[in-house]
Amino acid sequence: MPADVNQLASKIKLLLMDVDGVMTDGHLYNVPGPDGNMAETKGFDSQDGIALQWLSWKGIKTGLISGRVSPATIERAKQTKFTYVYQGHIEKIPILEEILRDAKVDSSEVAYIGDDLTDVVVMRRVGLPVATANARPEVKKKALYVTSQPGGQGAVREVIELILKAQGLWAEILKKYEAD
Repeated sequence: MPADVNQLASKIKLLLMDVDGVMTDGHLYNVPGPDGNMAETKGFDSQDGIALQWLSWKGIKTGLISGRVSPATIERAKQTKFTYVYQGHIEKIPILEEILRDAKVDSSEVAYIGDDLTDVVVMRRVGLPVATANARPEVKKKALYVTSQPGGQGAVREVIELILKAQGLWAEILKKYEAD
């Protein structure tokens, strides 16, 4: 990994991300609800989930900006202590600007994980743009870091470990679980 990625990760105070293809593998499942209407659901990675909680413990805020609206996403965001949850927004720049104002952080202190073209506009405006292994080639070209893991299969965890290690916080996590 390039030294500049570590340096950028050491300054991150806010981790933002897309949902489908980043927190999930991108598959959407329509299942019948009790009323007979179809409900959309998706799968999330458990190791990503615990890592998101670690950021919360360490005072690093998290947020998601998704073009889709999904009750499953809202539930996952609650479980993993997301600070910012925005759904139904294909135009992500106004949301990014709102989050930056509220969080009182500079864009250089933000990492963003994306996988598709709608994410590039945000990636171009943050300090650490990240693409998942399953991202579109155009997205990977705009990233300073491309995960080895695809979305929904540990990509978020990989980025969180990168940030925690760069900030000297990883040893504390290992010690907590007696894994040091």
